[in-house]
Amino acid sequence: MEAPAAAHNPAESTRDGAGAQITVTSPEQMQELGRRLAGLLRAGDLVMLNGELGAGKTTLTRGLGEGLGVRGAVTSPTFVIARVHPSLVDGPPLVHVDAYRLGGGLDEMEDLDLDVSLSDSVIVVEWGEGKVEELTDDRLNIVIHRAVGDTTDEVRHVTLTGLGERWATAALGALTD
Repeated sequence: MEAPAAAHNPAESTRDGAGAQITVTSPEQMQELGRRLAGLLRAGDLVMLNGELGAGKTTLTRGLGEGLGVRGAVTSPTFVIARVHPSLVDGPPLVHVDAYRLGGGLDEMEDLDLDVSLSDSVIVVEWGEGKVEELTDDRLNIVIHRAVGDTTDEVRHVTLTGLGERWATAALGALTD
């Protein structure tokens, strides 16, 4: 599997934590980025994924699942809202949430018990912006930019921003190597 393409902007520190920008040119590279990112994740991590429809959020999450060694095929949880993938390697389970159809705020998401799962799991929330930030001050925001309207363009610009103490010294820049 090929590694993600070189960063179009070198890894950089942000005011709130660590950050990196990476360009990927294929779904395989997006999945590989997820596998590499999984090596930095641990129980208690919240990852928020945002981007246009078809940007690669679920593809990145599929790579995270492979890297974390979880059970089950990682597919979009759009219609079930959330899926739990238990670890096969004594690591944390992956909780994959698609908040696209949910309204704003934690009120509507309380039934998912994400606050209970957070300390023991890696939680990935697609379309989580404005909905789950209250769960923790420590989170990894990932925004995937793609050309809008051109469905043949596989190039994606991925911006990773770690917020809070957990991510202040994270090696996100290593993902650009």
